[in-house]
Amino acid sequence: MAMTTKSEAVREDELPSTLQRSDKKAQATFAKAHDAAEQTYADEPNTEERARRTAFSALKHTHEKVGDRWEPKDGGRRGPSDAQAAGGAGTDRETAGGVDANATKAHLLDLARRLDVPGRSSMTKDELVAALQRANDRETARARSGS
Repeated sequence: MAMTTKSEAVREDELPSTLQRSDKKAQATFAKAHDAAEQTYADEPNTEERARRTAFSALKHTHEKVGDRWEPKDGGRRGPSDAQAAGGAGTDRETAGGVDANATKAHLLDLARRLDVPGRSSMTKDELVAALQRANDRETARARSGS
C-alpha cells in the first residue's frame, strides 16, 4: 500500500503509530523510502515486509526513536543508527530498535535522563542503548494503549 499520494502527500493514517506522532520530515522520509522500496521489490515475495524494513533503515539515517516517536538526530548528524541500518539487502545484523547506537555516550545519557532510565549514570554505552530500547518500547506501548 502506497504511503504517499500522487501529489507526494503522506498518508498519515497508513504510517506506523510511532511515525504518526513524529514530525513531518520523519513521516516523509519513511513514506517515500517505503514507496520506492515497494516499487523496487514488487516482484519479490514479502514485498510489504521488505519495504517497511527498508523504510525504517532509511529513517534511522536521519532520525532516532525517543520514547514513542522519532526525532531528528542530535545536531543534524546523519548516518546509520546501528549495524542493521548500515547493512543492505540480505543484512541480518543486530538492530538497536531506533536507538542511535552510534551516538556519543553523553547523548545517550541525555536521552536516558529524558526517559527517566534508572541506574543510567553507572551504565556502559551498550547498556544505555539496551535500556533506551526498553524505555522506548514501554513508551510506545503506553501511547498505543492510550494511558
